Amino acid sequence: MPTHGKIDYLEFPADNLYAVKNFFTQAFNWSFVDYGEEYTAFSNAGIDGGFYKSAQQMSAENGALIVFYSNDLKGTQSSIQKAGGVISTPTFSFPGGQRFHFRDPSGNEYAVWSEA
Repeated sequence: MPTHGKIDYLEFPADNLYAVKNFFTQAFNWSFVDYGEEYTAFSNAGIDGGFYKSAQQMSAENGALIVFYSNDLKGTQSSIQKAGGVISTPTFSFPGGQRFHFRDPSGNEYAVWSEA
């Protein structure tokens, strides 16, 4: 049940909905439902959301950075690369853990972190 005042849904741009669906299905086992040719909704991601058809890209410099958690950082990086994701910032340490950034097939940037 949605909670008043809490983040409930996220939407991201994607220039190729087919490619972004394949990527997130392979890399993270997300599920998708298409709503026409210009929108697809995802679930099984921790929070529901969708991708809308757009040539724009999301990055840490021009929008919010979505950060995934992993208990196996190297394994997650491998899954992302096998699914066609591109590592945009190699793994680095910070107080409390490590993380790397990646881009999906539409060029959107995300990060993955793990505890030290």
